[in-house]
Amino acid sequence: MKKVLTIAGSDCSGGAGIQADLKTFSAHGVFGMSVIVSVVAENTSRVIDIQDITPDMIEKQIDAVFEDIEVDAVKVGMLSTPICMEIVAKKLYQYLPANIVIDPVMYAKNGCPLMDPNAVDTLIKVIIPYADVLTPNIPEAEKIAGIKISNISDMEKAARKIFEMGCKNVIVKGGHAIGNALDVLFDGTRFYHFESHRINTKNTHGTGCTFSSAIASNLALGMNIPKAVEQAKKYVTVAIEHSLAIGKGHGPTHHFYDLYRNGLQK
Repeated sequence: MKKVLTIAGSDCSGGAGIQADLKTFSAHGVFGMSVIVSVVAENTSRVIDIQDITPDMIEKQIDAVFEDIEVDAVKVGMLSTPICMEIVAKKLYQYLPANIVIDPVMYAKNGCPLMDPNAVDTLIKVIIPYADVLTPNIPEAEKIAGIKISNISDMEKAARKIFEMGCKNVIVKGGHAIGNALDVLFDGTRFYHFESHRINTKNTHGTGCTFSSAIASNLALGMNIPKAVEQAKKYVTVAIEHSLAIGKGHGPTHHFYDLYRNGLQK
């Protein structure tokens, strides 16, 4: 069985973060492991508080996994502070795992900040260069690239600018745009477009976490990057189509809908 590690924040309400990552790993038939970098007291409506794990404990969690278990892919999610980013980068440099997918989480679905606004420069300098695949949504891509995104051409321009910051592939997600949900992947040579119909639901809590974890799972299973992204897009679209009206705000997606109906596809 392939093994995939998530390094991210914990969402006590179960829809995003570590919890969404582990559900996504399980839905793809890979063994999930986790390093918690922040404990987030959040639900479908708001973020109440964030408590960061100490850098020493983050480091020890990563060491505990890598000293014992082969890791086939790593998903990196919420990194709230520069010191957290620096310790994770230190460990990525030490262990040099394959298939690193980085979701540069800046805001919760309800708009609450999950990253210190002053940490963006550190993200660019010390984290982005480790990404085999970087998965910003439009607001995150705007922050990182320093441009306004209004159309597909802008998405491609942002992807090119972010690629030049050192990542190997970048996919700018179009979930915050209007019209169909179009994602733009750039590998340094060509652009790929992945399009699906937009689903009329407010229950999209954790979609970014789920998408990036699905990409990491698919890479661990041996897919190339365009195929891994294509399959992850299909997976998250089904999860949104059958999302769950749980809570008073943005409910979670259904990570196991296809698995429950059809079993694990080989």
